[in-house]
Amino acid sequence: MKERNPALAWRTAFAIAACVAAFFGALSFGGPWRSLELEGFDAMTRATATRTSTVPITIVGIDEPSLAQLGHQWPWPRSYYAKLIDQLSKSGALLIALDIVFSEPSTPAEDKALADAIRRAGNVIVVSGREFRQTAHSQQWIRIDPLPMFTDAGATNGFYAVYFDAEDQVVREMPRDVDTFWREILRRAAKKIPDLLSVRDPGPDAMIRYVGPDHTFPYVSFYQALDAAHDLPPDAFRDQIVLVGRDLSVTLDVRMAQGDLFRTPFTGRGGGLMPGVEIHANALETAVRGNAIRRTLPVWNVLAILAAVAACAAGMRKWRPLVSGGLALAIIAFLAALEWLLFGRADTWLPAGAAMASTVAAYGGFGGVAFLAERRRRDEMRRAFALYVSSEVVDHVMADPERLKLGGERREITALFSDLQGFTALSEQLDAEQVARILNLHFTRATAVIKRHGGSVNRFMGDGIMATWGAPLDDPGQAVHACRAACEVQEDMHALRARLVADGLPPIHLRIGIHTSVAVVGNLGSSDRFDYTAIGDGVNLAARLEGVNKLYGTGILVSGETVGRLRGAVPMRAVDRVIVKGKTEAVEIFTPCADPALADVNARAIAAWRERRWDDAEALWKQVAALRADDSIARIYLERVAAARVAPAAAWRDAIELEKL
Repeated sequence: MKERNPALAWRTAFAIAACVAAFFGALSFGGPWRSLELEGFDAMTRATATRTSTVPITIVGIDEPSLAQLGHQWPWPRSYYAKLIDQLSKSGALLIALDIVFSEPSTPAEDKALADAIRRAGNVIVVSGREFRQTAHSQQWIRIDPLPMFTDAGATNGFYAVYFDAEDQVVREMPRDVDTFWREILRRAAKKIPDLLSVRDPGPDAMIRYVGPDHTFPYVSFYQALDAAHDLPPDAFRDQIVLVGRDLSVTLDVRMAQGDLFRTPFTGRGGGLMPGVEIHANALETAVRGNAIRRTLPVWNVLAILAAVAACAAGMRKWRPLVSGGLALAIIAFLAALEWLLFGRADTWLPAGAAMASTVAAYGGFGGVAFLAERRRRDEMRRAFALYVSSEVVDHVMADPERLKLGGERREITALFSDLQGFTALSEQLDAEQVARILNLHFTRATAVIKRHGGSVNRFMGDGIMATWGAPLDDPGQAVHACRAACEVQEDMHALRARLVADGLPPIHLRIGIHTSVAVVGNLGSSDRFDYTAIGDGVNLAARLEGVNKLYGTGILVSGETVGRLRGAVPMRAVDRVIVKGKTEAVEIFTPCADPALADVNARAIAAWRERRWDDAEALWKQVAALRADDSIARIYLERVAAARVAPAAAWRDAIELEKL
């Protein structure tokens, strides 16, 4: 984007930046975009996971092997849990946390067995749950606490709840209740062994830093823990916080959250659903290590977007695709690195996706504006250039502007020169406005015809036109196209003369010369001003042939070089052999002729003349005159025949030498 007007460029840059910032600032608060940001959070969670627990936590899983070994349908008798508590206590467990809600009584004996075991252990925590209840009058979540007999026996209870994002049902938030399960575990641990664990409260809206996918923590099957003395090492549970909960495999389905299985950032990326008991283990580990993730305030997201688009506006105002693209990549890399460092080192999540996307959008916006501006300039150039050359030539040059530089090349071209007959004298009789009107009408109509036949108008010379075919584009049919254009221009002159007469202006007549030759074509001139033109003897010959029309009374004269390339596509009749001024070799000249009979008689008359058969030549030229009244060529040859009859034979010449043309 060339900075033609600095103030306008700055206003444009500000407008683009403002639009991009407003759009992505609003988008960042929307649910769909938050889902994308959460994908980034999950990716960083997976990338920074230690995959190893550093807190003494062991999970006893109520799993399929235990169901098979114990041979008892779910729910199990409470005496099983009593036996487990006794065994874990003997093994030296620091705390025993049962992620099972004992809210309903079973048999008195079973309930008493569990209460007695809790009393003997003195380090048991049981969970309080919640249940959704719907009545005719209300819908609400109801807290469900354990039976009083268990808390009376010394068990404390922590509230069991997980909070997942509504967009994708993934559990990311720390359980935030005051008496949540992991908090109660830490309270009991602190009472049992003061200063064992130094914990910094993660605060509200903290997010879990997962250790890894499901089953990253040490797992022991329930049936093995029941007989730890035989199935496990002696110190398997020594000084361990033992969490007991379900670990039953089910299909990966969000509805199974009710089955105590949940989606985590690892689900579907090499991990499965995570048991609720391990969610508590991750929350407990996060709290102990003090590395809970805190999301920045929304204002920081907006500031990141504003900073990104401001940098884009400053660096992309002068549009250079590679430089601007490098700047965009640098901004995106910086934002990604900043988000990564904050997440990994400062336990802070700054969702930078919107700022990155705004950078890409700003690059596209500035690039689009630059493209449209360049397109507008190219269209202006195209329209100006198309006034002189065909659309094909315009496309050729516009595809490679480097062609518009000083230099030339040798190419075969067909040159056309035209001139208005006697216009210099005529212009002296008219005022300037009338002369301009006549010339503009003629040039407009003739240029349109030339362009339609693939020619390029090189220049206007007074009342004349120079046009070429075969450059800058190759044109195998250049001779045919040039001759057809000349014929159409002469036909159009009839309509133009009628229009001029109707407007009270004098009629005009046109002469055209055409020749095909090898010439030097290209941009010729000075370094700051040049023309695309052609030079060479052949080009000069085409200009001379235009003037030769005055001698023969013709409107178009075409050289034999050009006619030889027509292959009959444009019918011609021979006119003469001439030697123009400054040349020593004769040039065969022709003029278009659409009458086959006339062309045939003309050819025989020319042959008789060149063979000096005067009687035959005279008879044949009289036939030509009879076929076309006032034929100037026949009149000239009849005069020559009459002169040849009385002139010495040595004075006869096959070619006419033109001293002034």
